[in-house]
Amino acid sequence: MLFWILVAVLTATVAVILLYPLLRGAKAEQDSRVGEAAVYRDQLRELDRDLAGGLITPEEADYARAEVGRRLIAVSAGEPETTQKPIRYHRVTEVLVLLILPVLGLCLYLTTGRPDLPSQPLQARLENPGDDVAVLIAKAERHLAENPDDGKGWDVLAPIYFRTMRVADAELAYRNAIRLLGPSPIRLDGLAETLMAVSEGVVTEEARQVLVQSLSLEANNPRARFYIALSMEQAGQADEARRAFEALAQQSPADAPWLPLVNEHIAKNGGAAQPAVPGGPTSEDVAAAENMSAGDRQQMIRGMVESLDAKLREDPNNFEGWMRLIRSYAVLKDKAGAADALKRGLAAFPPPGEQGRQLLALARELGLATEGMTQ
Repeated sequence: MLFWILVAVLTATVAVILLYPLLRGAKAEQDSRVGEAAVYRDQLRELDRDLAGGLITPEEADYARAEVGRRLIAVSAGEPETTQKPIRYHRVTEVLVLLILPVLGLCLYLTTGRPDLPSQPLQARLENPGDDVAVLIAKAERHLAENPDDGKGWDVLAPIYFRTMRVADAELAYRNAIRLLGPSPIRLDGLAETLMAVSEGVVTEEARQVLVQSLSLEANNPRARFYIALSMEQAGQADEARRAFEALAQQSPADAPWLPLVNEHIAKNGGAAQPAVPGGPTSEDVAAAENMSAGDRQQMIRGMVESLDAKLREDPNNFEGWMRLIRSYAVLKDKAGAADALKRGLAAFPPPGEQGRQLLALARELGLATEGMTQ
């Protein structure tokens, strides 16, 4: 009941705001004509005084009186006609504002809203947030406001901030988690990615130092090694970047999901690497590919990608397979295929889980749209 009272009050307020300029304009127009007629009457009386005082001749007085009288008659005769039209127009506008707009708004609400849904206080929603990310964040923020030294809370909240594009908050959360729980490769890599997001993808010197610290804890961390190689590429050090990417490719498993992107950067920096093909091509496949034309080689790669796609349709519980498939479609410049693979992968591994979050992170890295897929 309270909701509908508030709706009625808001509707009445908006109606008054919309109608006030119209009513004020009509009154101003009417006052203007009344004032104009009063001026002409004053001019007629002034003519009589000038004539009596000998300031003007009778002929001049008659001429001026005729002109002023003509204008006065025109204004007086025009008042009924000119004031009725605006009033009639205002009545139509009032009906539109007072009736049609509220009815239209109510119909839209009944069509797209949930008037049957009972109201739920914030505290109740915080206690049972379900899949509502905004409520989950609010609950975590309330907890951390009361317990700012809860490192685990900051550790959990940091990647959520990053996924929801609140990079400034993510940076603060990662720093707090590192301060309270100590550095780890996952936290340091997350902080570095946050710093890069703030700088619009540029690996800044601060981000590079964080990545070096991550490598000191885990020397074979492919995530940190990739971004350090990327920093060399961005600095114009093509040879150094190519060698770093080649070293990462050589030390990565044959089915590593990041290999297609690594090989793409190898080629970008003057190397001759071919995109990694999902499904683990055999040595015979590689030898055959070397003797193929570029078109035939691309067709063979696409055939392997489609073969992996078919296998995942039969058995979708293969997280690494989805990562490889999405990257492979991206390497083939097939954005539609990559987006479809991402959607199906998220159906098998929903975003609230760690694997679902990795799929979304991969999509952002490849420039794929993720709107509507985060729930």
